[in-house]
Amino acid sequence: MIKGEEKGESMVREDAAYEYLIPTDEYLAAGVHIGTQIKSGDMRKFIYKVRPDGLYVLDIRQLDERLKAAGKFLAKFKPERILVVSARQYGQKPARMFAKIVGAEAITGRFVPGTLTNPVLSEYREPDVVVVTDPAIDTQAVKEATDVGIPVVALCDSNNQAENVDLVIPTNNKGRKALALVYWLLTREVLKNQGVREFPYKVEDFEAEL
Repeated sequence: MIKGEEKGESMVREDAAYEYLIPTDEYLAAGVHIGTQIKSGDMRKFIYKVRPDGLYVLDIRQLDERLKAAGKFLAKFKPERILVVSARQYGQKPARMFAKIVGAEAITGRFVPGTLTNPVLSEYREPDVVVVTDPAIDTQAVKEATDVGIPVVALCDSNNQAENVDLVIPTNNKGRKALALVYWLLTREVLKNQGVREFPYKVEDFEAEL
């Protein structure tokens, strides 16, 4: 429970006409809204409020909207032409699960410089779109994708710079449960937009081990 909730203060913009992908309580329980104590200019519009302890709270409504948009966007590409990248520890299993289920490719851990720009390398890849867990950590992938004109979808926290990101998904991109939930939802949305209705996976299937 975060400060503010104890006093009954809402962490979500209520709108009876808007339909969330999941109950907002599930978003809150996973901590997807908990940002950092730094707010970048690029992420200002995604901030809902600042907590008394200085942590910025991300807008869950905008996260939900961006997950829907990202699902539609990524579904336009051939799955094997989607590359998901995650150097961040807690993002590696969720990224691999996304890739496995969607049929995409994942690079977790170290991203070899030249992977998107140097055809001589054995690691060379030619994706049509790149998804990164954190543009500050996966900076090499973002830079190379930008250099060769590949669109970038990125999970961005309150402190991230997003000038080279084509589609921002505003979320806590550091938490284990937050990353599992966001990648689980993104996977489900991509498949749904590809016409796949069955989705037997649980959020727990995406959670990195402690």
